[in-house]
Amino acid sequence: MSSRPLVKPRRLRRGDRLSLVAPSGAVSDEARVQASASALCSLGFEVTILPHCAEAYGYLAGSDESRAADLEAAFLDPDTSGVVCLKGGYGTPRILDRIDYGIMAQYPKPFLGYSDITGLHLAFRRCSGLATLHGPMPSSDMVPELNAASQASLEELLFGTAYPRTLTNPGGSGLEAIVQGRAIGELTGGNLSLIAATMGTPWAIEPEGKIIFIEDVDEAPYRIDRMLNQLRLAGVFDACAGVVFGAFTRCEAAVGKKTLNIREVIADLVAPSGKPILAGLEAGHCTPTVSLPFGVACRLDADSGELSILESPFSD
Repeated sequence: MSSRPLVKPRRLRRGDRLSLVAPSGAVSDEARVQASASALCSLGFEVTILPHCAEAYGYLAGSDESRAADLEAAFLDPDTSGVVCLKGGYGTPRILDRIDYGIMAQYPKPFLGYSDITGLHLAFRRCSGLATLHGPMPSSDMVPELNAASQASLEELLFGTAYPRTLTNPGGSGLEAIVQGRAIGELTGGNLSLIAATMGTPWAIEPEGKIIFIEDVDEAPYRIDRMLNQLRLAGVFDACAGVVFGAFTRCEAAVGKKTLNIREVIADLVAPSGKPILAGLEAGHCTPTVSLPFGVACRLDADSGELSILESPFSD
């Protein structure tokens, strides 16, 4: 199955109603759900909490059926202007074959999340054509409060209209060029564990001509090695136009273990593709974090150490 033509949702406006969904892991308690809704309200939105957000089935936010049903209901709801994921964790791969992707194509809406939500970013683009938003989630990042720089980046993505727009790290650090060169392509990707977990399925990343963003958290270097090597063997880096590496938070080996570092793993496994590669984008599992639009054109300029978004992810 090849990707559908790109579908852009309508831009969100202050006062719009958002649906809060939990397609992945369970929250600790119902109070966390309410606090998450309040956090979205503080950004200027009204919020509808989908029925199963506070449920728990082991480590999952309810059954596969209920999580998929909430997701579909959010897109079908005529009063909902955007869909926001409560948190990540684990669970989206279990519902990828339970979703009617025609709903997202027919009723496109801004969709926000990251981490385990990568499974849905990939599936929505491939099966619905929907451009999506990689950024902070309420339970994970907004309770008790959203970092000011993270909020500024999210609001620039949601409400900013100036394009092209060069992304900058909130901390002021530059991006590192691992392989020189320039490329233009559609931005895609997300969490490495989820990109690897969907390889060989109908919801896998389609790398041809794309700029692939990759980040992860709590994975030892040998596990990052294994997953990047899986993508290498599958031809992902040969097919793509370029690669941007984001945060690799707490991705160190145990003390005393013989190891490579992440930079060495990238040099061994990704750099030989010859595609331009930038590293060090403060996006993913980090604070502050840069919000990204998936599905739209970007320019990777490793010669100047810049990643620029060339077009809006919204139809208006």
